[in-house]
Amino acid sequence: MFINSGDMIYQFFIMIVLVGIFYAVYYVVRARAAKQPSKSGNMEQKLDRIIELLEKDKKE
Repeated sequence: MFINSGDMIYQFFIMIVLVGIFYAVYYVVRARAAKQPSKSGNMEQKLDRIIELLEKDKKE
């Protein structure tokens, strides 16, 4: 019935490790999601530049 203090410390440590793993996964996913819009914005700028060059070629 009674839990040894060593068992309690072990369970507490394992709980901290599990919470840390979930936090790390959450942080990595959030960081990757935050970086993607800048890539799409960069892609839009490149596409705009290509369109400008194609229109310039058509005029000449």
